[in-house]
Amino acid sequence: MKVFKNMKPELLKGWHIIWWLFKLFGFPITMPWLIYHFFDIMQTKRRKATLNGKVVIITGASSGLGEALAHVFYECGCKVILISRRKEELERVKSALMNTHQTIPTHPPIVLPLDITNINSLQTEVGKIIEIHGKVDILINNAGISYRGELINTNVDVDIKIMLTNYFAQIALAKAVLPFMVKQQSGHVVCISSVQGKISIPYRSAYAASKHALQAWCDSCRAELADQNIKVTVVSPGYVRTALSLNALTGNGQTYGVMDKTTQEGYSPEYVADYTLKAVLKEEKDVLIAPITSKLAIYLRTLCPSLYFWIMQKRAKKSEKEA
Repeated sequence: MKVFKNMKPELLKGWHIIWWLFKLFGFPITMPWLIYHFFDIMQTKRRKATLNGKVVIITGASSGLGEALAHVFYECGCKVILISRRKEELERVKSALMNTHQTIPTHPPIVLPLDITNINSLQTEVGKIIEIHGKVDILINNAGISYRGELINTNVDVDIKIMLTNYFAQIALAKAVLPFMVKQQSGHVVCISSVQGKISIPYRSAYAASKHALQAWCDSCRAELADQNIKVTVVSPGYVRTALSLNALTGNGQTYGVMDKTTQEGYSPEYVADYTLKAVLKEEKDVLIAPITSKLAIYLRTLCPSLYFWIMQKRAKKSEKEA
């Protein structure tokens, strides 16, 4: 009060105007938002409790987003199955989970070293999980590989490898799990796609094509199995700060080995993992985690494709000059 008493009359008048504007416009907006936010937090806590004891398969769990997903679901009391080709890294993640999160009861994560591109073995590997836990509640298809290159100079073998990892292996694992979900009349399939599953950009042809295919398959799966109480969520993040670009394939099949600036400045894996958890809890169907520019590009591709094509043509020329 002393502060206001010592104010000059013109300043005090300004504060009165601000306070009047806040009462007129601020309260009607702020109060409903605060109430909604409070109830949303409470509802999220209740939904998290329902995850306790759920069996969750996570592919690509040895690092990056897969590791972050393992943490958020294990913290909720889930029985997680960690899948990746790198056994040593999976063991590291398992130790980190058990040392970081104190869950009651404790469900030690299961490490399952597996190359999901060995499609013919997936049915057997899923059978092992069923023998241990008797069910699968959530499948998170996160494993994937990226690509950088000119499509005209890219070996078809590279296109096939990208499609095998990002599409065929994903749906093969889902098809191995889905009969058990249908039998129990419940289940949730989560596929980690990309913004490039919705729009294509230059020099990402093989990657974008694989993510387009995954998006389409999920849309069909969601519709066909809705009556079986099977939920399908596609999560499409923008750039995520992982080793994805480092491990990307080039046109001749070699490793790209470069951390792109866009990747380095992307979302943290923990942020995307938390967002994904919320999407599962809310049973959302299609989730986009991207900056406003990417969202505008998606709308532009739909509403004014000719302008979008022109922008991508300019981007391709610019990237060619910088290369």
